[in-house]
Amino acid sequence: MAAHLVKRCTCLLREAARQAPAMAPVGRLRLARVAHKTLTSSATSPISHFPGSLVELVEKEQAFTPYIENQVDHLIKKATRPEELLELLGGSHHLANNHAALVLIRLSHLLSEKPEDKALLIQDARFQQLLCVLSSQITSVWHGTLSRLLRSLYALGLPRTSKELQSVEQEVRWRMRKLKYKHLAFLADSCATLSQEQHSQELLTELLMHLERRWTEIEDGRTLVTIMMKVGHLSEPLMNRLEDKCLELVEQFGPDELRKVLVTLAAQSRRSVPLLRAISYHLVQKPFSLTKSVLLDLAYAYGKLGFHQTQVSQRLAADLLSLMPSLTSGEVARCAKSFALLKWLNLPLYEAFAQHVLNRAQDITVPHLCSILLAFARLNFHPDQEDQFFSLVLTWRHYGRRDFVPASRLVVVNLIKCQHSAALFLLSRVILEHEEDSSYLQAQDCSRPHQGPGFCLLFPSSLLWPHPNWAKTISWTVIHPWLFAAPKESLLSPPHPILAQVHEKLGSELPDLEPALQVDLVWALCVLQQAREAELQAVLHPEFHIQFLGCKSQKDQNTFQKLLHINATALLEHPEYSGPLLPASAVAPRPSALDRKVTPLQKELQETLKGLLGSADRGSFEVATQYGWVLDAEVLLDSDGQFLPLRDFVAPHLAQPTGSQPPPAGAKRLAFLRWEFPNFNSRSKDLLGRFVLARRHILAAGFLVVDVPFYEWLELKSEWQKGAYLKDKMRKAVAEDLAK
Repeated sequence: MAAHLVKRCTCLLREAARQAPAMAPVGRLRLARVAHKTLTSSATSPISHFPGSLVELVEKEQAFTPYIENQVDHLIKKATRPEELLELLGGSHHLANNHAALVLIRLSHLLSEKPEDKALLIQDARFQQLLCVLSSQITSVWHGTLSRLLRSLYALGLPRTSKELQSVEQEVRWRMRKLKYKHLAFLADSCATLSQEQHSQELLTELLMHLERRWTEIEDGRTLVTIMMKVGHLSEPLMNRLEDKCLELVEQFGPDELRKVLVTLAAQSRRSVPLLRAISYHLVQKPFSLTKSVLLDLAYAYGKLGFHQTQVSQRLAADLLSLMPSLTSGEVARCAKSFALLKWLNLPLYEAFAQHVLNRAQDITVPHLCSILLAFARLNFHPDQEDQFFSLVLTWRHYGRRDFVPASRLVVVNLIKCQHSAALFLLSRVILEHEEDSSYLQAQDCSRPHQGPGFCLLFPSSLLWPHPNWAKTISWTVIHPWLFAAPKESLLSPPHPILAQVHEKLGSELPDLEPALQVDLVWALCVLQQAREAELQAVLHPEFHIQFLGCKSQKDQNTFQKLLHINATALLEHPEYSGPLLPASAVAPRPSALDRKVTPLQKELQETLKGLLGSADRGSFEVATQYGWVLDAEVLLDSDGQFLPLRDFVAPHLAQPTGSQPPPAGAKRLAFLRWEFPNFNSRSKDLLGRFVLARRHILAAGFLVVDVPFYEWLELKSEWQKGAYLKDKMRKAVAEDLAK
């Protein structure tokens, strides 16, 4: 190690002495200090001082010898037009070894926004003369300037047959072992982004090979992050080496470097678990001050990679919640989508998203609204604030005659909580069967010492139908002393305001959306149980859904699968729906529906059920229904709880029903649904919206559902325990159905 260090210092001093032979001893001492600082600066300087891109890394490189700029250098830097640079070739100006390359680099910079002038420049005789001067001086061009020169020639669009361009590329090959690592990365980025010619791709291959071999030369975090962003995607082995180097230097990273690494991993879909764990550790342990843009990028990266870290998710949600007033609708939509991909349901944060939609209902765009709605559906988040509603205990009392208004004529339609000043009001709407009997109700205090505060509703005689003498007074006892009655038209049972806003916003613009987005949107409304008949008809119309029939791409197949779920929603949950529906040929299960990898839970469940059934005809496994869902198992029980042969009885849930006999009276059809770990929200036992919809459809189709979640199954150790568990589950499902 010491010998290598002495050899390196000797080389540096020898080159410095050659380039400045007349330097005074004091100057040589200063040179040695500069060289020493160059070798050790990455270990002593803070991360924030490093440049942020490959261009800056190359342009701000320290020189071993102090270079004194002359008049030509000042003219090149101050030039604002290509004509000013070309005029330097004539007259009294003398172009030194590096000037021709600097002129070409400056020309490329000036013409970067004027691509139409590049062709005229290449045909200019002075430009050709400049190339000739460059070709004669190419061996004396500095390393950093050489890397920038090649990029400039690619940007100017020189033809592949240009001898000057080939000369520069060949010079790069000869110097490749001497070039610094950041120069190699800069050249690789130039070859990949600015030229697709065969000769440049060959050079790119050589550069990547050298980058893979010399990855240990990276010494600072900022350079590492920049190279990972610009060049990492070009080579799989190189990216593996850069990830290893990130693990080594991650302690030096600030929040911006951590953000860039995560976004780079997300862009390449690289789920490097060790690196993600290390980054998560530093995000949690270090008191970083995270800005809004950093928080949004971190949420996106974690969501895209599907990496769950509870403490990081909690911090991101808490920090973003405090920034909610400053977020735009686009940022809210992006944030909601990121947390939905992460399957992290933070109730205060999502309630804030819903409130944002209500506050900016006039300004929010349809794409942003769609993203928020799809996020709500994925997490099965209903912004109705039911957990904050007051519990209302109603006790009917009658004073006088016992034959008061029949319950069939008196209906409590809706209970709503609203907040006005400091008081909470319970609003109750009481409606009689006839609409013309709607009027205001009068409230009178009827508090009693032993019952607490209460109110007595006094009905006018016109409301008592059909005989006014049936009742004089009816009282309700409530847990809050404020009770108001309102006209019928003010208290009809409305949907949640945000969902009403969705229908209002999307009503006229739904047909203008992309077909796949229309299906996603209506499917989300089905998950949230807010789909309307017109919206169902729009996507189930033959002229619309025919474009997804027989599609081979995975995206179109997923869209058609959602159409099956929408069709099932219209069939099972909307009895008033009059059509259209998908044709029978379309709902037939496809082979891909059953072509799935068998999980350990699925295999154990099937083996245990086969042991309980005893005979193969008493149950079916992997049952593909016409509703787009696959049952893990299906059995039929008679009234005594004995298994019946399935093939003998009609099965209306199948696309091609089998059997001819109706099930006997009292028979129960049971569906077994296993719920794996990915089916749940993160750190929760709540199913995702897709699987909540599946369970609702199976129940609506007449099944008794036997849920088999993974967290219960993992606690069962023996085969006897697993069999007893399934028997108990079946008995409970039948008992709950009988209790209803």
